[in-house]
Amino acid sequence: MVELVELYQNFLDFMEAGGDVLWLILALTILLWTLICERLWFMRRKHPRRLALALDAWDSRGDHHSWYAHRIREAWISELSIDLQRYIPLLKTTIAILPLVGLLGTVTGMIQVFDVLAVTGTGNPRAMASGVSAATLPTMAGMVAALSGLYFSSRVERRAKREIRVAEDSISFLEK
Repeated sequence: MVELVELYQNFLDFMEAGGDVLWLILALTILLWTLICERLWFMRRKHPRRLALALDAWDSRGDHHSWYAHRIREAWISELSIDLQRYIPLLKTTIAILPLVGLLGTVTGMIQVFDVLAVTGTGNPRAMASGVSAATLPTMAGMVAALSGLYFSSRVERRAKREIRVAEDSISFLEK
């Protein structure tokens, strides 16, 4: 229990040293990982059921060759595609925004450094240290958060494209 309290205090010290922008980076990181986990869960749990329903509905149709049948097939594949690609643009946007928010933290930290320089001059390095840490920590945090999500977001996107191809192939296989 003592280790947990110490870990929490270290976390609060880190957030205080990085400035208020770190809280925004934390919120964006939580959003990023929530989206990644939701997409992985959807593709593992929900999508197979929806694909099976579409396949059953297609298989139960008597007509597979008419123009109407092809439009219905395209509509079902389109619905599956929309479901699979939901939140992927938001995921990519969040990854792109994280380093920019980190740079915003750099700018606000440098403003703190310049304020200290204006008030105390160049002779007080301890007074400038909080501004320097507030300038470097958000940049690092934004980059680390973006890089941590980049791999998984590309994996989610590749899997969505693969599942769309599988749906197209599965439904067209029944067209014979």
